[in-house]
Amino acid sequence: MAEAVVGQPAGIVRSIAADGRAVLCPTGAWTLMNITDLAPRLARFQAEAGDDCLWDCSRIALLDSAGALLLWRAWGRKLPEALILPEALQPAFTRLATADAVKPTHAPPRSPFDPLIGLGRLALAFAQHVLDFVVLTGRIALDLLHLLRHPGDAPWREFSATLYKAGVCSMPVTALVGFLIGVVLAYLSSLQLRQYGADVFIVHILGLGLIRELGPVLVAVLVAGRSGSAMTAQLGVMRVTEEIDALAALGVSRSLRLVLPKVLAMAIAVPLLVVWTTTIALIGGMLAAQWQLDIGTGYFIATLPRVVPEANLWIGLSKGLAFGLFIALIACHYGLRVQPNTESLAANTTASVVSAITVVILIDALFAIATRSIGLPK
Repeated sequence: MAEAVVGQPAGIVRSIAADGRAVLCPTGAWTLMNITDLAPRLARFQAEAGDDCLWDCSRIALLDSAGALLLWRAWGRKLPEALILPEALQPAFTRLATADAVKPTHAPPRSPFDPLIGLGRLALAFAQHVLDFVVLTGRIALDLLHLLRHPGDAPWREFSATLYKAGVCSMPVTALVGFLIGVVLAYLSSLQLRQYGADVFIVHILGLGLIRELGPVLVAVLVAGRSGSAMTAQLGVMRVTEEIDALAALGVSRSLRLVLPKVLAMAIAVPLLVVWTTTIALIGGMLAAQWQLDIGTGYFIATLPRVVPEANLWIGLSKGLAFGLFIALIACHYGLRVQPNTESLAANTTASVVSAITVVILIDALFAIATRSIGLPK
């Protein structure tokens, strides 16, 4: 056989041996760049030569894993009986044979206790979340005690920035949604009240529904989706970029500088947003009542304080305070749990919003039970 020349284009030569048997001789450099169009010709030559043909690989100048795999598949994933293979090319096919001999590992059989094990893992993960949440709350309490002794360490700039972003910047969207909710609630209520001639009771429905329930919950859901997710993402990005680790290296308390301003600002901003949104919602309901039931704004304004006791306003503000505290704590809790990768950032931001809204509903239910006999007109 002629000696192979390094760099020769890959090809395959078909000839006839002295005994009449077909001979297939790969030639040239069998590398990934050279064999892209060689597979159809190889399959055609092999079909014409038959299974008892002789393979002569002595003229292969260069062979990489792609070329070896192409020949290995043509041979049926085993070395043919009639084969001339130089010693330098044998390791490539030995590796392929070894890889085929490895059997894929199967998943372990399922145990009847797998559901119980999964439930236990969920319980442990929930317990770890609760423990971390309690630790974070304790750190904030210690930071408050520290500020009582050292007022000069108060992070006023961070507090004012969060108050502006979570409070002032949320006013347009909360006003729009509140106005539309007031209009829709008044419109739907008027359709039912008109059937029974109880048009004047729309003031009772709008006053109690918006001031006591819908106003605080609506604000909390909007703030959790807007400001809560932003807080989690901010702290998460700081974890990814190792800014929090840099603060720790400088001896700066992350809870004092990052968490406490957000919690205090949300505790102030959310009750104020509750008053703002409830007022806009009442204006929307008042306009819709005048349009649907011909109830004048003067009668609406004069009747509202009489049918809605003052205690309902304080209940709504108390809900806003509790909602703001827990939304900020949950957002910071998940933000500090972010691992230094983008997948963890996305997962924790989503979990933060879902958890905050769930906790808001639970707190609202607890308030409803605790204040079931407070603030109702007699």
